[in-house]
Amino acid sequence: MSSPSKRRDMDVMKLMMSDYNVETINDGLNEFNVEFHGPKESLYEGGVWKIRVELPDAYPYKSPSIGFVNKIYHPNVDEMSGSVCLDVINQSWSPMFDLLNIFEVFLPQLLLYPNPSDPLNGDAASLMMKDRKQYDQKVKEYCERYAKKENIGNSTAEDESDEDITEDEGNASSDDDIAGHADP
Repeated sequence: MSSPSKRRDMDVMKLMMSDYNVETINDGLNEFNVEFHGPKESLYEGGVWKIRVELPDAYPYKSPSIGFVNKIYHPNVDEMSGSVCLDVINQSWSPMFDLLNIFEVFLPQLLLYPNPSDPLNGDAASLMMKDRKQYDQKVKEYCERYAKKENIGNSTAEDESDEDITEDEGNASSDDDIAGHADP
């Protein structure tokens, strides 16, 4: 059996050789950002997110840490930190899974089939259950405002978009930085 570090290197290389744009952080393979496009025929279609991935030393036996860097409106994604509530990553992770599974299966399914009964974003979950049309509109507004391809490539994208944010939401920008902006 191969060592966890060998498996980690192989999985990261496999992801890099796929159609995903992968940007390593600190010249290592433990932390990186992946450009993720919203699934076709979903409210998130056309949106592009930077996903921060951190691999623990025990990967693949321990699950990776996954978070959205730019904002997304979804019941199972914390709006402030970008953390993802997804059983297959948080509780039922298996070494049978690899990084491609996350981007080709798990995240698309998360966006296609939100679970408002187990929310990280209570406002999104509540709105989804009470007024689906308004929820859909808010998802599209977030995609338009925060998930444009030209915005994820540079670290100033969120600074520019924060100008229009109300004071209540203004505190989010410093928390977003904690979620994982790469150093320029």
